[in-house]
Amino acid sequence: MTRPQAIEQAQTHFDSGEFQGTLARRIAMPTESQIPESGVVLSNYLEDEMRPALEAMGFACQTLQHAQARSPFLFAQRIEGASFPTVFSYGHGDVIRGLESEWKEGLSPWQLSERDGRWYGRGIADNKGQHSVNLQALANVLQVRGRLAFNAKLLIEMGEEVGSPGLRGLCESHKKLFQADVMIASDGPRLSAERPTVFLGSRGCLNFDLQIDARAGAHHSGNWGGLISNPGIQLAHAIASIVSPTGQIRIPEWVPAALPPAVRRALTDCEVDGGADGPTIEPDWGEPGLSPAERVFGWCSFEVLAFKTGNPDTPVNAIPPRAWARCQLRFVVGIDPDDILPALRRHLARHGFPMVQVAAARDEVFHATRIDPDDPWVKWALESMATTSQKKPALLPNLGGSLPNDIFTDVLGLRTLWIPHSYPGCSQHAPNEHLPTALLREALVIMTGLYWDLGEGNTPHRPIA
Repeated sequence: MTRPQAIEQAQTHFDSGEFQGTLARRIAMPTESQIPESGVVLSNYLEDEMRPALEAMGFACQTLQHAQARSPFLFAQRIEGASFPTVFSYGHGDVIRGLESEWKEGLSPWQLSERDGRWYGRGIADNKGQHSVNLQALANVLQVRGRLAFNAKLLIEMGEEVGSPGLRGLCESHKKLFQADVMIASDGPRLSAERPTVFLGSRGCLNFDLQIDARAGAHHSGNWGGLISNPGIQLAHAIASIVSPTGQIRIPEWVPAALPPAVRRALTDCEVDGGADGPTIEPDWGEPGLSPAERVFGWCSFEVLAFKTGNPDTPVNAIPPRAWARCQLRFVVGIDPDDILPALRRHLARHGFPMVQVAAARDEVFHATRIDPDDPWVKWALESMATTSQKKPALLPNLGGSLPNDIFTDVLGLRTLWIPHSYPGCSQHAPNEHLPTALLREALVIMTGLYWDLGEGNTPHRPIA
């Protein structure tokens, strides 16, 4: 019953092909939460796949419902002692649409395939592969030690890819049931494929629409050009007032007053690397004076996701009656999410664009979160990961993307440690989603070591009141 034995168990399990078989079975389930007809398979993932695996490890499972959620939640817990630390974890079994016709020849979103040292399949990076690593790591500890020597709670949802409807309300109504010392979960990418990573929260995200409706219909550009406004031109200028030609945000309420010293310290040795398949970083894009890591993990970014005016497929010689753009703001702690759209309206009015209509694209807003990088749990996790991997883990104050992390920090009051098992070039949400097998193997070993250390009695645990 030693830590090296648990690590060896993790390596043996992966190398035997057992982990690959488990993951193949889970990826074969097309859990596309954006498709209304997917309700049965979403429920089956919890009841036929997750519940048996957890019950085999001695977890007590219960299905939880919430009126806002189309699919149920599965909650599992294994309580071993009142004096032990309690760890809460989270994962989601739903995935983005498969996009079958767009995958490379010979690959399918619903079949785990191995090619050139990578495993391909929808959900391998987001999030089936990641929570499968963590579940197997728990199983490894149980097999070697015979117990966890800590209390474990796990919540799995099936609606994260559609905004996690009902998750906030569920946590509000089950706050006591979900109570824990710390949350340790996995989602999102590492800083790079080779470097183990911890992030402590996520940037917030608000998608919104800008639209100009000038008139009822289009009019011939030869007869009316120069006499009536063009909504496409007006909206382009409105967007240009929001951001500079090099991507610097021009709305003061949309950026922090300064980069916090703790954030700057944490990002000092972090180098953004998307791997061979990632895009080339453009040094002159975004907020000047910041490193690439500071721009994506410590600052805010504005994006135009789509822009439409007229008929892009079959243009005609007519002045379009309207223009529309789907935009997005990724924001960090310190930005008031309730003032993002009001600040935009004030800005547009000041710059002569009162005709631009502003509306949130959806009701759910991902809020920005970040726990203290100096928290003792952070130091403990980094030391455990370094011991196992013999690498210095990267510490990110928050993920560049967005997660419903504020539910765990603000509603449940948890410290949140995210240990991702993906990398920036994984094609998450795109065709050909994949992960390097070496990354997955290392992740399984790291998490086995981390869970082993949780039971060693040297955590920052304070008994829950």
